[in-house]
This record gives sequence, structure tokens and C-alpha cells, in this order.
Amino acid sequence: MSGYKDKILFAKNPNEYINDSQRARATSFYSSICATYGKTNLESLMKTKRKGKKYPDPLADLPIACHKDFGDYNKRRAELFEKGRKWFDGRVANWAKNPEIPELNFPSLKVKYPEGKKFEFGNTSLRFSKPLFHGIEFSRVGWVFYTIVEHETEKFIHSSDLDGPIIEDYAQQIIHENPQVLILDGPMTYMFGYLLNRINLNRAVENAAEIVREIDAELIIYDHHLPRDRKFRERTEKVWNTAKEAKKKVMTAAEFLGKEPVVLSVGS
Repeated sequence: MSGYKDKILFAKNPNEYINDSQRARATSFYSSICATYGKTNLESLMKTKRKGKKYPDPLADLPIACHKDFGDYNKRRAELFEKGRKWFDGRVANWAKNPEIPELNFPSLKVKYPEGKKFEFGNTSLRFSKPLFHGIEFSRVGWVFYTIVEHETEKFIHSSDLDGPIIEDYAQQIIHENPQVLILDGPMTYMFGYLLNRINLNRAVENAAEIVREIDAELIIYDHHLPRDRKFRERTEKVWNTAKEAKKKVMTAAEFLGKEPVVLSVGS
């Protein structure tokens, strides 16, 4: 906890676009922050009365993904979307019941919830995406945001936990930003056949390949989930081949550091 001293902490909003496990971890984390930097307890700062808020259909921001034709899978996908909307409505009701954890402003630490906002520090700006699905549409693992750092003409993006990205609209957002350096999390291929089916793996690979092909990046770090699977190169082969054809520098984080990836042999 001492490492946050005299910092501004940009962290996920724990009050909305969040699932139960994220909320529990957030409550524990902010409780420790309050005790360490505010010499107070989180409960004394929480707001129990919250104004009702309407949330739009999350699919409204995903026109590309929603209009994509998956053939025989379309019917099953429509069923999953319907279940997802009901799940989302349950989340909204849950958010309204939870006490609100406010942004924190202590003498030696500030906590801000940055989703959809921009912050400037001299010639450097930080921009944060709106809350995005952690993987597929209506992923039960919650929401994340990606971060854009800009300094004069330089741009860096950390994609966060988009699982590929699986969702086409998120890939197009990254392409539109066209960063010089991109840290892109790959699909969780170690879960192929369990939590990741062939269609969504193909989506993730196609999206990553298009990102590699379209952006003018000097460097793309393609990592996060990938080294958990000994077959990660085989299962994302098109991405690596696209990089070779386009003469783009794509590598894992370990390779960027001049090391061999330590692969967890959990893939089947």
C-alpha cells in the first residue's frame, strides 16, 4: 500500500459496470486505502442513498459485432444476448442497492474513476475508454477500460483485458486511435473448448490480425493470456503471420525484454 504515496490513482469505478467479485475486491482495496492514507474507514465515507440512473443497452455501442453474420450460430447467439440483457438488468438493480464508494481525496493520495474521461499533465494526456466487456458480449467477468497515453505526437495504448479483443467494435476503436506502441492482450486460448469456443477464438484472432495490419505501430506487445498456453502461437498463428507479412514488430512481453516466454503448460 505504501507505493501509492503522493500519487493520483486512476482505478475502475466500483459503483457501476462491475460484477460482484469486482465489487468485493474493490471494497477490500478501498478499505485498505482509507485506513492507510486517510486514517479512516471506508464505511464512514460511503453514500447509502443513491439516485436512480438509467443505463442504455450495452449492445447499442456494438453495431459491428451485433450485425455480424455467424451462420448457424446466429440463433444461439441471439439466445445468449437475451440472457445477457436480463443479467445486465440484474446488475443495474444491484448497483442501485450498493452504497456508493466515492472518489477519494486524501493529502497523500487521490483516487479518481476515469472511465470515459481525459486528464492532462503538462504536455501529456491520459484518456480512458468507457467501460468495456471483459471478453465477449455480456461477459460475466465484468468490465474493464483501456488507457491511451499521448505526449505531443506520440501515442501509447494499453488494451487491458479485452480477451483478444473478441468484440469487433473494440478492435476498430484501437485501429482508429492508431498508436505507435500497443500492448494488446490476446485471447485466453488455454480455455479453448471450455470458456472459449471456436467462433470467439476466430473473432479474436481476426480482430488482432486486422489491428496488426491496419495500425502504424512501431511495436505491438501481444501477451497477457497467451503464455498460459503452450499452443498459443499455433492457436493465434494468423496474427504472427500477418505481422511477418506486414513487417510489423509483434512480440510477447518476455521477448521485448530479451527473454524467452515462460509458458504455463495448461493448454490442452
